[in-house]
Amino acid sequence: MFSLWSEFLRGLHQPEYVHVLLNPLPIYGLAMALLTLVLALVFRSRGAQGIALALIVVTAAAAWPVAYYGSAGYDRVYSMSDASAQQWLNWHAYLADRIVWAHYVAAALAAVTLAGLWRFPRWHRPALILTVVATLTAVSLGSFLAFVGGKIRHAEFRHDSPPAWAHTAPDED
Repeated sequence: MFSLWSEFLRGLHQPEYVHVLLNPLPIYGLAMALLTLVLALVFRSRGAQGIALALIVVTAAAAWPVAYYGSAGYDRVYSMSDASAQQWLNWHAYLADRIVWAHYVAAALAAVTLAGLWRFPRWHRPALILTVVATLTAVSLGSFLAFVGGKIRHAEFRHDSPPAWAHTAPDED
């Protein structure tokens, strides 16, 4: 038992492991938070809307550490991957740099909507709808990013090739 625990703790020092550990939050967590918000809207429960918005803030903001640790683990994963996996990794990294912003927008909108939920009742409904749209966008883009990322270490999921340009590493901005 101690051996497994120490192995887990050792894994927390590897950014690629932390990336894999955290990446369900902005996908599954955000999808569940979105479902909660939609149900809260249907049932017109302000308390449930507040909880859903807080969940959106947390799970959408979790995209930041996921992206950070993914970027930090890029070189190690690249070096242990075959040529096809390297192309998928390059495409995943390229997409991640662009898609992560959708999560930040969803988190910011949810935070602003949460802050004004009881203070500005006239604006809360449009703000909630805008938050739903932003969150749905983030979940959709994040799901595609995960789809591409799953092909990096799982050859059995590779039925097509990544884009032709993905043979080179993404630019460092």
